[in-house]
Amino acid sequence: MPIYEYRLLPKESTMNTTYGFGTTLPVPYEEAILRVKEALKAEGFGVLTEIDVRQTLREKLGVEMEPYIILGACNPPLAHRALEQEPDIGLLLPCNVVVRADGKSSRVDVADPQVMLGIVGNDELNAIAEKAKRRLQRVVASLG
Repeated sequence: MPIYEYRLLPKESTMNTTYGFGTTLPVPYEEAILRVKEALKAEGFGVLTEIDVRQTLREKLGVEMEPYIILGACNPPLAHRALEQEPDIGLLLPCNVVVRADGKSSRVDVADPQVMLGIVGNDELNAIAEKAKRRLQRVVASLG
C-alpha cells in the first residue's frame, strides 16, 4: 500500500495535506482499527483515547456518516522527553491517528508530529518529533 504525504489542495482532493500522512487498506473498518493498534504497539505507542466521531455526531447532531474514529496515540518515552522540553506541549499531544471507512476499504491517516510540534520552534523538541514521525511512518508502512 502506498504511503501518502499530504499537501493542502482544493477541496476535491483528499490525498494531500501539509499536516499528515497515511494509506488506504483493502480491509473492513473494524479490521483496520485492530491492525493500526497492533502496529502502533509494535512501535512503542499506546492508545490513550478513542473518539468515535460517527457515534458522537449521531448522538449530538442526529447525522449519519461513515465509521470514523480518532485514536490518541502516545509513545511514553518520547512524550516524557517532549514534556521535559516544553511543559505546555501537552496541548499538542497525543499523536492523532484517524481510521475511517472508505467504501469496502479503510483509510488510515496520521497527524505529522513534526508539523504539530514544529510550531513551538524548539530544536530539541523538533528532534523528538522527528523520531516520533519515523516511528509513525513505520506504523503506516507496516499496514500494507
